[in-house]
Amino acid sequence: MEIYKKNQILSSFHGDHKLSHQSKHLLLELYKCDFEKLNDESFLRCTLNRAAKLANATVLNLISNKFEPQGVTAIALLAESHISIHTWPESNYSAVDIFTCGKNMMPELASQYLIESLVAKEHSLRVIERKPPSEVPKQIRTVL
Repeated sequence: MEIYKKNQILSSFHGDHKLSHQSKHLLLELYKCDFEKLNDESFLRCTLNRAAKLANATVLNLISNKFEPQGVTAIALLAESHISIHTWPESNYSAVDIFTCGKNMMPELASQYLIESLVAKEHSLRVIERKPPSEVPKQIRTVL
């Protein structure tokens, strides 16, 4: 698996431009993934945590549920929004939702990390640029 270094990859997504407030919602479909990884709750929790950190996000909480006979849903609650994953190991499929907002967010890094971590042979990525009101980027919130 490729090792990610934010400073090296940052330029490939954003050039040399200074990052500003951005609000992106990535919808990622992962196909032909590794069954065992899709069914491993602990692995998926760790993978979401790492993906969030690569996106430059702050993880506030991580919750998950393992289904019977298989499948996992995990959600990383971020100060900057969320990353969720829902898996169907029997179909080697996973649906991922990555929503980040704020300065210096890099959701594309999280997306690429998840593709590689779950050994997806095929994927589909849709990016939605959210358009919050002009007051939103000016508001400052702190994590308690």
